[in-house]
Amino acid sequence: MVLLLALLVLLTRGDAAAAGAPWRKAAPFRARDLLPLLPRRLAWQLMGATAHSAVDLLPSFVAAVAPGGAPAAWRGACFEENEAVLSLTPARGGLNGTGSGLGGAVLRLKTASPQSWTCMDLYVFATPYRIGWSYYMKASEKHSFEIKTWEEAAEMEYVKQHGLAIFLMPSGMLGTLLSLVDVMPLFSNTVWGQNANLAFLQKHMGTSFDKRSQPWSANIRKEDVHSGDFLALSKIRGRWGGFQTLEKWVTGAFAGHTAVCLKDGNGTLWVAESGYENKKGDEIISMVPWDEWWGMALKDDSNPHIALLPLHPDVRARFNESAAWEFARSMYGKPYGYHNMIFSWIDTMSDNYPPPLDANLVMAIMSMWTRLQPLYASNMWNEALNKRLGTEKLDLHGIITETERRGMSFNQLLTIPERDDWEYSDGKSTTCVAFILSMYKAAGVFAPFTESIQVTEFTIRDAYMLKIFEDNQTRLPGWCNAASDRLPFCQILGEYKMDLPEYNTIEPYANMNENCPSSPPTYSRPSRC
Repeated sequence: MVLLLALLVLLTRGDAAAAGAPWRKAAPFRARDLLPLLPRRLAWQLMGATAHSAVDLLPSFVAAVAPGGAPAAWRGACFEENEAVLSLTPARGGLNGTGSGLGGAVLRLKTASPQSWTCMDLYVFATPYRIGWSYYMKASEKHSFEIKTWEEAAEMEYVKQHGLAIFLMPSGMLGTLLSLVDVMPLFSNTVWGQNANLAFLQKHMGTSFDKRSQPWSANIRKEDVHSGDFLALSKIRGRWGGFQTLEKWVTGAFAGHTAVCLKDGNGTLWVAESGYENKKGDEIISMVPWDEWWGMALKDDSNPHIALLPLHPDVRARFNESAAWEFARSMYGKPYGYHNMIFSWIDTMSDNYPPPLDANLVMAIMSMWTRLQPLYASNMWNEALNKRLGTEKLDLHGIITETERRGMSFNQLLTIPERDDWEYSDGKSTTCVAFILSMYKAAGVFAPFTESIQVTEFTIRDAYMLKIFEDNQTRLPGWCNAASDRLPFCQILGEYKMDLPEYNTIEPYANMNENCPSSPPTYSRPSRC
């Protein structure tokens, strides 16, 4: 990720004087409008000074315009004054909704008071049935965006009730393109990619990355590792490094994957995890001997960081190892829990979304993916949303229609808590952390709240905040980490210290984590939410 530079900030301070000014007083250009004319490396560096980053790829919801309603107004990135109205257009051969078709609509936009002669605003227009886009470079009262015909009557009725959603790309055309370039390094398995991930996490989460003293990998004595001990993993480069970085930012977790240790009757140490990639490339629930798992971690070129979180002796004493093995074997080979992955994160109407993400954008993204990848969409959210409604096999449009019929908003539907006993088309659905915590439930860790805690509502952050881990550093094995690291857990791999804020601080309670906010950068969590 490109770092902020002071130079362009100074160059663009004059832009503020033009804000709100009419066209005749607009600056001829802003410094950043000339970036396409500069050498690419210099343009990227200067673009960094305007604070653009991968986050700027997310459009910001600015208005919903319904036919016959009052004009919507907002401030754009280029044009200070914007206004839009939506009008229905009749179907061929009759009035709207009759004759040979359903008709369509025209969105008419007015733009005024640009910040420069060369700037532009880029917009995304969305209903649950479609997504379109357009851009505007000049002040005018004649801009328009046309929906030639509705996909079906339900789309028209939805727009009549809720309007056409308008999203602004806050960085404009150039900023969006350079932000796209900026997000690419997050997934690069290079030093460049690693630096991009570290910079993103430092900027958006306040993560610190302090170098550890050598050695960076622990000389582990398997005799000191016990069934139920928790493994927190963090990758900072490559495909999974980029994905985990974005997941951390959204959920507030300072780790991106988890696994759990189990010992069999012969004393052999195993690692069980949901999300193990098999030879076919499928992500499944698997159990792998420790030596094999640890060997793969040491060879992993994504620079993984791994912490071992031993259970507290009192918790270990009540950990039912037989029940844990029985649960693990019952889940072996099942797919990773994509069905409910996003629902452990969304608990509230508005306080789980990092800006500019919100429920409007979530619906638009779901709509887009439903059209592009219907099977993917069904796996990721359709089944889970049907569970919340008590329906079966409704597609996204049917889900929205049914939600409306019940007088609920889509936002409310997203916040309905997941239930651990829900069975999906391929069985119970558990993410990496839900798999471990479901095992803990089976093993008695959450007693006396076993029946009143839904672990599929937990994120990775929620898991490592549980007050169930060792809290006496003197009882940690000597090979855990160097004394200079001063960590409350065993970091067994990684060049940087792993930071797990609020680690081991919250006692389990009934209905835990079913209504918790998690907004960056502080991710503040009220008690007993």
